[in-house]
Amino acid sequence: MAAFNLTPSDMSTFILNGIPGLEAAHIWISIPFFTFYIISLLGNVTVLFVVSKEQTLHKPMFLLLCMLALTDIGMSTCIMPKALCIFWFRLKRITMDGCLTQMFFVHAVPAMHSAILVIMAFDRYVAICDPLRYATLLTNARIAKLGLVGLIRAVILVLPEPMLLRRLPFCAKRFISHTYCEHIAVVKMSCGDTTVNRMYSLVITVVNIGLDLTLIGLSYGLIIRAVLRISSKKAHWKALNTCTAHICVVLMSYTPLLFSALTHRFGQGIAAHVHILLANLYLLVPPMLNPIIYGVKTKELRDKVGKYSCRM
Repeated sequence: MAAFNLTPSDMSTFILNGIPGLEAAHIWISIPFFTFYIISLLGNVTVLFVVSKEQTLHKPMFLLLCMLALTDIGMSTCIMPKALCIFWFRLKRITMDGCLTQMFFVHAVPAMHSAILVIMAFDRYVAICDPLRYATLLTNARIAKLGLVGLIRAVILVLPEPMLLRRLPFCAKRFISHTYCEHIAVVKMSCGDTTVNRMYSLVITVVNIGLDLTLIGLSYGLIIRAVLRISSKKAHWKALNTCTAHICVVLMSYTPLLFSALTHRFGQGIAAHVHILLANLYLLVPPMLNPIIYGVKTKELRDKVGKYSCRM
C-alpha cells in the first residue's frame, strides 16, 4: 500500500484497488475474466464481419445485431484492459480525466445497449403484428436513425455524471475499492456534498432501465395479444419462436444489471467483493453470450457463419 501513497503532486490521481479482500486471488480471477473477454470479442467481431460481407444480411434485423455487437464490444472493453492491468501488473493508478472518461463510457454504452434492445422489441412487434408493412416501416435508414436517437439519448443522460463529479472536492485518500471507475464508488471518495450526484444517478437508473423495460414489456404485451388471436397452434409457436433470441438477450442483459444495482444500493450486508464481482460480470457475461444466442437462434446468421468457418 505504501507504494501507492499520494503526494501533493498526485492529487489528480485515483488508485483502483481491484477486488478488496481477494487481492491474493487476482491472478486466478483474471483467468475467467480474460476468457470471457476474448470470447466476447471473437463472437461479436464475427457477427460484424459476416454481416458486413454478406449482402443478403443487409437487413434491419441484422443491422440491429451489428449495433448490439458494437455496444457489446464497448461494454467489455471499457473495463477489461484496466482491470487486467490491475490483476496482472498492479498498475492501479488512473488520472482524474481518465477516471471520468471511463465512467462516462461505463454508463453510456450500457444505456445505448438498452436502447437497441428497445428498438429490437419494436422490430419484433412490427414483424409479428404488422408483417405486411414491415418492409416500409423498418428500413435500414430508419433503423440507423433510431440507433442515432438511442446514442444521443445515452450521451445526454450520462454526460452530466462526470461533469457533476468534477466540481466536487476529493479527500487525500483516493483509493477506489473497485476494478473500474464506477460512479458511486468515486462519489464515496468526495469530501463534499454528494446529494445531487446520488440523486442524479438514481434518476438515470430509473429513467433508463424503467422506461426501456416498460417499452419492451409493452411491445411483448401487444405481440402476445396478436399471437393469441391466431387460431393455429403451429402459427403460435412460429411467431413466438422469432422472439426467443431477443427475450433471452433481454433477460441476460437486465437481470444481472438489476441485481447489481439493487445489491449495490440496498444490500449493505453483502460483502464488498460480491458487489464488485457482480458489477464486472454484468458488463462481461451478456456481451459474451449475446452473439452465441443469436448465432444459435438465427438460421440465416448461423448458416453464413458456418460457410465462413468451413473456408478457414
